Order: sequence, then structure tokens, then C-alpha cells
Amino acid sequence: MNKSKLSLISDLLKIVKPLFPIMIITIVMGVIGFICSIGIPVLGGIALLIYMGELTKITYNHIFYAVIILAVLRGVLRYAEQYSGHYIAFRVLAIIRDKIYTVLRRLSPAKLEGRDKGDLIALITTDIELLEVFFAHTIAPVCIAFFMGLIILFIMYKYSVVAMFILLIAYLTTSIFIPRLITRLGEEKGKKFRSDFATLSSYVLESLKGLRESMQYGNTKERMDTMQNMTEKLEDTNRELKEYEELTKALSDLTVIVTGITIFLYTMFVREVTNAPFEMVVIPTVLSLSSFGPFIALSNLSNNLLQTLSSGRRVLGLLEEEPQVEENISENIAKYEDINIDDVDFAYDSKQIFKNANMNFEKNKIIGILGKSGSGKSTMLKLIMRFWDVNKGKINIGEENIKELNTKSLRNIQSYVTQETVLFQGTIEENIRIARENAPIEEIIEASKKASIHEFIDKLPDKYDTPIGEAINQLSAGEKQRISMARAFLHDAPILLLDEPTSNLDSLNEAVILKTIKQESRNKTVILVSHRKSTLAIAEKVYKVE
Repeated sequence: MNKSKLSLISDLLKIVKPLFPIMIITIVMGVIGFICSIGIPVLGGIALLIYMGELTKITYNHIFYAVIILAVLRGVLRYAEQYSGHYIAFRVLAIIRDKIYTVLRRLSPAKLEGRDKGDLIALITTDIELLEVFFAHTIAPVCIAFFMGLIILFIMYKYSVVAMFILLIAYLTTSIFIPRLITRLGEEKGKKFRSDFATLSSYVLESLKGLRESMQYGNTKERMDTMQNMTEKLEDTNRELKEYEELTKALSDLTVIVTGITIFLYTMFVREVTNAPFEMVVIPTVLSLSSFGPFIALSNLSNNLLQTLSSGRRVLGLLEEEPQVEENISENIAKYEDINIDDVDFAYDSKQIFKNANMNFEKNKIIGILGKSGSGKSTMLKLIMRFWDVNKGKINIGEENIKELNTKSLRNIQSYVTQETVLFQGTIEENIRIARENAPIEEIIEASKKASIHEFIDKLPDKYDTPIGEAINQLSAGEKQRISMARAFLHDAPILLLDEPTSNLDSLNEAVILKTIKQESRNKTVILVSHRKSTLAIAEKVYKVE
């Protein structure tokens, strides 16, 4: 997503809109806090004028008590400003996470199936966390610097118009010109750091998932070396970004010193010429040197913003991505009827899968789909589930095109068992219960018996309360597949879509599962996908997919 910086910042600001009243409070406290902070050195300047005999109406006691009050106020206001600023930041991060997961739900599975999972993990963790810099340390500081600039320049105007313009140029240099220069110099490095970080995350995730294969073929050292090299390159990029950060600080400090000296020399010259009181030198000089806090804070943000804006682009890019399949939320509820595939064309990008495909899946029958790996058997089930939309033709349930049916109701009348079973953190009972949240334990046990997995679970020390984290290493691929079948039996939908449901089972368990499927299919439509003819022996009709 190639957004301009202004467009990107504008889109990020829209997210914080609901918290605008708290943002105003943060800015007000920040401005008053900086006034207190600047007031302390100014009071020091006034004390110097008292010592020089130029001020007689104010005493050292007045200065002492005023400094104490300003110091306490500064501490309290700084704490309150930071608290409210971070409250806004973390609330906004929660809003963004909610939006991200909502978008992932909308994009899944069509847009996410081929996407790099490590890159997604980096996006929904570190990229979102980096946005905290923008919401907690950028928005309020920019506004605080703006209002403080107006206040200080107005006061400086009372002393010297020329000094005011010198200070204005210094403020602009510190808060705009230096950050823009550093951003321009390091922008590509910031993008590279975020991209390389996502690549490293993907590689680490991939290495962990394939650890067994790496050990089997003696590839672990090569993968470790690659990770080390990637980490070192990431560190090199981060080091360069740190160098830009140090350059920012050096240029900012130089600007402050040069400004202070310039205003001092100019006001001294004016005093010599006009014989003005020494106050005309001390107050402008002290005020200029002590007022750069808000602007230095902005200048120091430039390096962090290099990564933050890169993360913002990635996050907003995902939020603005359009789903391949728009879910239907109409009140047109799906009913259990025959399923008809009518002249369907479908392709993954340029890879054609179906051309003028026609099939009829009659109600209350077991129908098989036979074909070699990669022929499109699994794709047909995904089209019936409406994970993808067909390119041409239509899929009807009864007389209704599935595109016109409420998507949630469509999937409520379908149970789908895939070749790969995903297990979630939690107990075995909780993993089966996701098929029907309020199902009593008796029905979960019954579904497990139908899936021929109850006997195995019953032998575990904690039975159905066994945490998957502990049992995961004890579960074979076949046992995981039978947990998936138990979910399908518990869901008890009238349309049962089975994608190679016995591919990881031995012949004994396969026979049990197929027998159960046949028994449970009296009032169901079962679409059974397999590359083995023996598995499809229970089917009343078989389509062969080439």
C-alpha cells in the first residue's frame, strides 16, 4: 500500500476519533505542565535580576515558594499527561486488534490460505504494538508543541520581535526540518527493518514447524546459521537507524545552543544601543533555552516514526483489504435441499480447476467424489461452503443460489471435515465442543463414540479434561482426524462434507468411521471426497473428477 505520509497519518487519526475528549485533556495537561517546567528556569532568571538589583518588588521567598509549587505541579501534570496518553494508546491498540481480527475473519479463508503465516503473526503482534509510539508519543506531543510555541512566541514578542523570529526559525528547524531530513534519509531503512523482521518471524515459525524434518535430514545447523545471518542483518539495519537517532539528537542540541547564543548576543547588542534594562537580555535568553522541550520531543520521534509509519502502512493495508467473498447477512435463511452444481467455472488466479462442471447432490444420499490429488475434489467442497465464489455458473441449494443465502445460516446446515485437523489450546472436551458451544458432555461422549475416539480419550488420566497442550504429543494424525469427525457428528448438520476423512486411519478405524457415516446419513446429504475407491464403497453415486 503506497500511501503518502499525510494520508497515512490522517487514516491513523481517524481511529483515535472516539477518544478525542481524553486527547484534549492530555493536551491541556501537557501544555500546563510544560509552562510549569519552563517557569522554573525563568524564575531562576528573575532571581538573578533580583540579585543584580533590577527587581525590588519580588523577594527570594516568593521565588522559592513559586519554584516548589511549579515543581510539584509539573510532576503531577506530567504523570496525568502520560497516564491519559497511554490510556488512549492502549485503548486504540485494542480497537485496532478488534478491527484486525474482524478483517481476518472476513478475508478468511480465500485471501489468507496462501499468505505467509509468520508475516501475519508479525503484523498482528509487533506491528500493532509499534503503533503505540504514534498514539501515545506523537499526537499529543505535536499538539502540545504547537500551543506551547504560540505561547512562548507571544511572550518573546513582548521583549523583541527579532528574537521571536529567531526562536520561530529554531522551533521549525527542530520540530520539522530536522525530522524530515532524518525521515528522508532513513525511510527505506525503516521499511527494510519491518520487512526483514516479518521475514525472520516467518522463517523461525517455519523452522519450528519443520523441526522434526530438519533433525531427520541433518538440516538444523544450516537453518540455525540462516537465522543467525538474518538476525545479524536485522541488527545492522537497526544500528543504522540508531545512528540516525543520534544524528537527530546532535542536530537538535546544536540548534538549541546556537539559538540561545544568537538571542543572547542580539539582546546584548540591543541593550548596549538602547540602554535597556538587563531583564531584556536575561528573560529572552532563559526563555529560549528552556522552551525547546516539546520540540526536542518531536525531533526525537523521527527515528521511531520510521518504523511506526512502516508498521502503520502494513496494518492499514490489511484493514483496507477487500475480501474475496462478501458474506451475505440477509434474512434469506438456507434450507436443507438438494445441492446443484450448474455449469461452474473456477480458477485459482490463472490455474483453471473447473470448466462447465455439473453435479447433483441429492438430499439424504451419500455421494462420492473420486479423483487424483490436485484434481479439484477439495475445492468443490470449499465452493459448496462458499469459502470461494465461482467464476461462472452457480451453486444452488434447492432453488436458491448460495450467494443469495445468509452465509451464517448456510454454514449452520453444513459440517466440514478437512484433511488437516486444527487443535486449539484447551481441553479435549473444549476442542470438540467448538462444534456446538452449549452441548452437554453426554452428547460430546456420544459424538466421540461415533468417531471411534472415545475409548482412547477414556484411557487418558484426565479423560475429556486432558489439556491439548499435554496430550498433543500423544495424539497421532489418525486420532486428531477422529476428533475432527467427533466435531462433525456433534454439530449434527444435515449436510456433511468429508474431505479424505479416513486418510490417516488404519483399516479397522476406517471401517468403524464409514459404518457410522452410513448409519448417521439417513436424514443427511453426505458428500465424501477420496482418492481411494474403497472409501467410496458406501456411496450411492460417485462423480469422478479429472
